[in-house]
Amino acid sequence: MGRLTTHVLDTAHGRPARGMALALYRILADGNRQLVAERRTNADGRCDEPLLQGGEFQAGRYEILFQAGAYFREVGSDLPDPPFLDEVPLRFAMADDSHYHVPLLVSPWAYSTYRGS
Repeated sequence: MGRLTTHVLDTAHGRPARGMALALYRILADGNRQLVAERRTNADGRCDEPLLQGGEFQAGRYEILFQAGAYFREVGSDLPDPPFLDEVPLRFAMADDSHYHVPLLVSPWAYSTYRGS
């Protein structure tokens, strides 16, 4: 059965991004977004449960919207107003019924992602 997980690393401070809010959206055929799940990362920068799993898992196009600006404000980072990175959207597709792991490496000035394991 397929599942979707994420992991957020704060590369500015060299640690997991504890407490970052994120939302998962399904991208519909007309391009609109449908909210699927909202989570907050734990002390390890992961969510306590998969974003999707079992019967909830469907192949298709998705977006995870990470609240990076709010996270960096909460940890006391010196940010401009407005911050360079506030909401970080990652759009991706899942084509088969396997494990998709979509991590985010983020600082106030840059981010990257990849398909993890």
